[in-house]
Amino acid sequence: MRALPLAAVLLFDTSRQAVVPFEPGPEVRLYVCGITPYDSTHLGHANTYLTYDLLIRRLEDRGHTVKLVRNITDVDDSILPKARELGIDFLELAAAETARFHGDMVALNTRPVFNEPHATQWVAEMVEMVQTLDEKGHTYNVDGTVFFDVSTFESFGAVSGYDEATMIEFAAERGGHPDDPRQRNPLDFILWQPSLDDEPSWPSPWGPGRPGWHIECSAMAKGTIGETIDLHGGGSDLIFPHHECERAQSEAANGVTFVTHWMHCGMVAYEGTKMSKSLGNLVFVCELSKTADPRAIRLALMRHHYRTDWEWFDGDIDAAAELLDRLYAAANAGNGPDPVPYAKRLRAALDDDLDAPAALAELSALADGINHGGSDESAPTILRELAALCGVDLTAPVAPLY
Repeated sequence: MRALPLAAVLLFDTSRQAVVPFEPGPEVRLYVCGITPYDSTHLGHANTYLTYDLLIRRLEDRGHTVKLVRNITDVDDSILPKARELGIDFLELAAAETARFHGDMVALNTRPVFNEPHATQWVAEMVEMVQTLDEKGHTYNVDGTVFFDVSTFESFGAVSGYDEATMIEFAAERGGHPDDPRQRNPLDFILWQPSLDDEPSWPSPWGPGRPGWHIECSAMAKGTIGETIDLHGGGSDLIFPHHECERAQSEAANGVTFVTHWMHCGMVAYEGTKMSKSLGNLVFVCELSKTADPRAIRLALMRHHYRTDWEWFDGDIDAAAELLDRLYAAANAGNGPDPVPYAKRLRAALDDDLDAPAALAELSALADGINHGGSDESAPTILRELAALCGVDLTAPVAPLY
């Protein structure tokens, strides 16, 4: 195993709004918010999970052991209406879509998780955390609905840095209910709520019901990797309210720092339009994989820096397939240029706020150098190693496009 280098990985920290050194110990505790399994994995999901997969691979390359926890939100306000619409049990829907998601992650060659907690299996721990918050004076109860009182947590808003008006706007857009007259503050959020007649229900001190969305990740993170996480990630749409609320309730309950480093990925649009289920323009990984080599999907996503919002165009997969062909040809060719400078620049790019486009450029340049010939017989081997570092296996033949 490679010795840990002295130079730190630099990553943008959302709460500090700056690129800062990420300097965990030999073991890295990483929590990435997983799917709500009511539909298939789309390119927005893939963009997020491949970002953290690339980070994990580089951290492992530097000598770290990474414990990735990625949850499955198999009960919340999204999956229950979908199951009701389809006329099936919510757990049946969750199982089917989770299996599809696992297939997509295997196809995209992502590193295995350390733990994948399902929310429905951690309800007792969620109830326990809400009880702790209640005992510490952070909650109030209205007819069996338990709210977190944000006025009791002085630094609420520190993750996002948003002003109150922006937080209220995003709360309304992203699962909150700022206009709920039961709330003392529009930014208060639900910890526990009574279930509707056709919804799953668990016992609690406040009556039968189900957990709120945010408390799920707090309880699962604590139970799987501890009260303090080295790095917490997800899409930028989770900054508020989900991650803001997670931090507030976790630190209020546990009394220690919840997350050392907050990392978020940009959003993916489709040819000029926001990608969303309601617009019917989601690009699903399972469908794209039917006509394109999954490695080309990975290469196409690497063309964009993880923090940027960007647009997917149907032609993107063709350019990525062409690059995959060139990489594969070079990995199985003869001699090439000295690969050491390319390897140094590629690793330096990954260490510089996970600059995947710059790393991809080095892979492409080394492949072009090999395909043009040279005197270093190690070049194809190093190319294969560098591609593997980026999650692209160049040992298997390339599947034809279409």
